[in-house]
Amino acid sequence: MSCVDWDATELSRAIHARQVSCEDVMRDYLAQIQRFNPGVNALVSLREADEVLAEARACDRELDQGKSRGWMHGMPQAIKDLAATQGLRTTLGSPLFAEQVPTEDAISVARVRASGAIIIGKTNVPEFGLGSQTYNTVFGTTGNAYDPRLAAGGSSGGAAVALALRMLPVADGSDMMGSLRNPAAFNNVFGLRPSQGRVPHGPMPEVFVQQLGTEGPMGRSVADVAQLLRIQAGYDPRVPLSSRDDPTVFGEPLPRDFRGARLGWLGDYNGYLPMEHGVMNLCESALDDFVTLGCDVEPCQPDFSMARLWRCWLVHRHWLVHGNLGAAYANPQKRALLKPEAQWEVEGGLGLSAQQVYQASVDRSQWYRALAKLFERYDFLLLPTAQVFPFDAQQAWPRTVAGRDMDTYHRWMEVVIGPTLAGLPSMSIPVGFNSQGLPTGLQIIGPAQADRAVLQLAYAHEQLTQWVRRCPPACLGSTG
Repeated sequence: MSCVDWDATELSRAIHARQVSCEDVMRDYLAQIQRFNPGVNALVSLREADEVLAEARACDRELDQGKSRGWMHGMPQAIKDLAATQGLRTTLGSPLFAEQVPTEDAISVARVRASGAIIIGKTNVPEFGLGSQTYNTVFGTTGNAYDPRLAAGGSSGGAAVALALRMLPVADGSDMMGSLRNPAAFNNVFGLRPSQGRVPHGPMPEVFVQQLGTEGPMGRSVADVAQLLRIQAGYDPRVPLSSRDDPTVFGEPLPRDFRGARLGWLGDYNGYLPMEHGVMNLCESALDDFVTLGCDVEPCQPDFSMARLWRCWLVHRHWLVHGNLGAAYANPQKRALLKPEAQWEVEGGLGLSAQQVYQASVDRSQWYRALAKLFERYDFLLLPTAQVFPFDAQQAWPRTVAGRDMDTYHRWMEVVIGPTLAGLPSMSIPVGFNSQGLPTGLQIIGPAQADRAVLQLAYAHEQLTQWVRRCPPACLGSTG
């Protein structure tokens, strides 16, 4: 059995028990990457094999001396190409930054490196992370783990595909508009968007207003997700709104009795969201899994206009993207290198007034209170992760869903904005496959700061269903 077949938790245990050397682990993963990455283009900016093997041997020598850096000691790790990696190219998927080499790590990167991870490269992203289809003009398109002709999701698309194809033991990502959740659903793995402030984001020039995006973990098991969150989470003085909660709680055992837990099913918001045929059927079938666990599940709806929420989202998104890319847009030469969707976002920001931004913040606050009202009755809320199954990777984004025209490049992923705007923990869990063998997922949404409870419910569901173990990509059948 190859090392790549182990979950990250099993791999860490084997490394520390000296059942396998860090060098052998690295060789197995490099062989897996050589075999599968050319067909999906998930990993980019890969370092030379000799370099990472030398670092793996150094990790072995440390273990010989009784020293371990942490849970990720000797594990290969590729970082999402939006996060800064010291000395390693970080392109953001943009030709404007194609040769950028940061001089310091992002906070979350520094933490996995300190835990012993060996950074082997980056995972591919859409340009600036905009859109849930992983393609850019620097590296090209990433194909789905279950069918490389189809989209991987995004913006953590490269991470999800590398994880599903066992090219990484665990993966980091980030999430503004479902970027940890949507690609997890598209590739039959787990992705957790943590509570706002749980994982400090940056360092960034602006530390108070940017409260939509967050970094977080992905894994092939819930235990792996929890362990990576333990490493990523925790206060950093450079991020004043980061949580001071002790992150070691995420390393504690996850089993919990959910008999009597109350779950609210949001569905498609009473028909507001168009859903591709088969998505709702799979998600509704998964509700029976929670009943088997002893939960009480019933439909519910927030007392809030979903059209109003979308308008709120557009204002926030335009405003923040304009703040980030406005200077590039103002330069005609640089503007020409921005994809049309990025230009559209900036142009939307140019037309905003201060009053519109303030009103959007008020709307966002009222949305949070509407969900808080639901949590007075329910312990968790359930919602589909995606409105469509993986689609043709040559298509920039779906133009129609269930017969409805999509008026923006991201309208087809509107289902993910609710947890983002409320700053709530939301985890995508696998819930099965359609008749074409394509996966989808379901979001478990918890109250504010209830990340551990979300992980526990996801773990209970995983023990019951085991979708990741039972249904790996067919191309893996002859490995190990």
